[in-house]
Amino acid sequence: MTINLKENERLDELQRNGYRIIQNPEKFCFGMDAVLLSGFARAKKGDRVLDMGTGTGIIPILMEAKTEASHLTGLEIQPESADMAKRSVELNHLQDKIAIVQGDMKEAGTLFGAASFDVVTCNPPYIIEQHGIKNPDAPKAIARHEILCTLEDVVSQAAKVLKPGGNFYMVHRPFRLAEIMVTLQKYRLEPKRMQLVYPFVDKEPNMVLLEANRGGRPRMRVEKPLIVYREPGVYMPEIYEIYGY
Repeated sequence: MTINLKENERLDELQRNGYRIIQNPEKFCFGMDAVLLSGFARAKKGDRVLDMGTGTGIIPILMEAKTEASHLTGLEIQPESADMAKRSVELNHLQDKIAIVQGDMKEAGTLFGAASFDVVTCNPPYIIEQHGIKNPDAPKAIARHEILCTLEDVVSQAAKVLKPGGNFYMVHRPFRLAEIMVTLQKYRLEPKRMQLVYPFVDKEPNMVLLEANRGGRPRMRVEKPLIVYREPGVYMPEIYEIYGY
């Protein structure tokens, strides 16, 4: 299928099923956090999945390749990102499996209805303060800073759209871990699984992957650390496997 790329857009290979994705480096490109979340999240055969703040659709596209989910939806507030995501879905002939909806994740419960999904994923903005942002309307600022939504917005809406017993998956920063745990439990999303991600074996973790269950009982498993680099520029084997190399 021929896709007309717009100004500054490019096609990137995803190393899964021959899938490709349209991105604009002038706006925002997906990072390792999204790829790691797609590898950490689980979806069973027949599950319906929602990715909140999907950006250019990277997580639904990768999860379609990695899982047997029956349908995946990506929700994205920024029109340009949503448009790229829709065109990437079409490019990969996934219109029957993936839907991209332009809308605000703060209104997910209204857009989709209560208890609509078996699985919800989110790679939310990490940074609370807006100090140093030159343009708060810029796509990169919106993706990284809590300008259009907060952690509580994300968690509360995930709880609304998840079915009882459904699972919520999120990647975030360890420095907010205490706040994350309190917020998850406030909305009856019980933390069940956690994995810390370290850039190098001798460095502090810079990401945390979390799974929470709607209405689950208290008991959480902490998985072995995920180390990204063996040495500068060389991934550990687990990272190559997640990326599909």
